[in-house]
Amino acid sequence: QVQLVESGGGLVQPGGSLQLSCAASGFTFSMVPMSWYRQTPGQERELVARITTEGDTTYADRVKGRFTISRDDVKNMVYLQMNLMTPEDTAVYRCSTRAWTATAGWDTYWGQGTQVTVSS
Repeated sequence: QVQLVESGGGLVQPGGSLQLSCAASGFTFSMVPMSWYRQTPGQERELVARITTEGDTTYADRVKGRFTISRDDVKNMVYLQMNLMTPEDTAVYRCSTRAWTATAGWDTYWGQGTQVTVSS
């Protein structure tokens, strides 16, 4: 079955850096775009970054120039490098994709999420 497992969250001071990782399995990773979302209580889920199969990237305006999404199609991993972090980056971060499987056809999948807290 499809699995997306995030890691790398934690507590970081303002101005610091953190790298999130998402390990994917159960589908043909290299053939689908991958995304990172974040959400805080009471707020709508926000698309943070997206990377296509060709490596083209898009970012939310609030993270442009600070965050970098990348992927490794050999390891089936997607990463989110976060620099110059601010308290407003505090959220649960989840990776997501829309993938095809023989059992479910096309469907959207989510990881369980990893908490990122930016605080001094």
